[in-house]
Amino acid sequence: MASLPIFLCTLLIFLLSFNEISAVKYEVIVDKAGPKNATDKTMGGIEKFHKVIGGVPYTQQIMGQINTFMWSTILKQNTPAERKSVDTIQVFITYFFGSEAITWGGNKINVSVYYLDMYEGPNTLKWGFTSLLYHEMTHVFQWNGEKKAPSNLLEGIADYTILKANYAPPGFNKPGSRSRWDARFDITARFLEYCDGLVPGFVAKLNNPMRKTYDVSFFKNITGKPVEQLWKDYKAKHPGVK
Repeated sequence: MASLPIFLCTLLIFLLSFNEISAVKYEVIVDKAGPKNATDKTMGGIEKFHKVIGGVPYTQQIMGQINTFMWSTILKQNTPAERKSVDTIQVFITYFFGSEAITWGGNKINVSVYYLDMYEGPNTLKWGFTSLLYHEMTHVFQWNGEKKAPSNLLEGIADYTILKANYAPPGFNKPGSRSRWDARFDITARFLEYCDGLVPGFVAKLNNPMRKTYDVSFFKNITGKPVEQLWKDYKAKHPGVK
């Protein structure tokens, strides 16, 4: 009989957590008109979004899963008071050149139709689209030090998310390579993975003080070592890797 109250308590906690997650609205807006010079080829990305990826239903579903993953696994934010206030996240499937996707306005993500149309793998388009959303939605939920945090660190945390979610592409940086911890997004992600091995929950602990500001001393505050020493130790762990 004692197991019943425990079960009911667990169920209640789950329902409360679910309600907190589902309180965020996920909107997907598809640009049906296209650019003025739209052709059958440029419209192909829209068709692939619906037929290959799964369209709006899949996008909303995976947005909810990513939301849960961000709060529970990456940022470890268990209460609304710890989190950024996000009521709605909007994903726009639209026409623009220059990148696969971009996060703007705090809660809006543009995904390029041209990227969807020209995607070549090696993984499936649905896989690539999902990986892209893991990266971009990280920017919605992470703190940025009131814009003081360096962009390579913020992007590195976003790449750390796809690494932990098992959505890192085959060309993702291997552990130990390059000469600077902030030389490239995936290099930073691997370095953050190393720091997390030293201090479990490192990325969440790094994100927390970035709610108000940023300073490189945060690395030492968390690990006891300055970032330069951490990088030397990381490189020493992978001898011969350049």
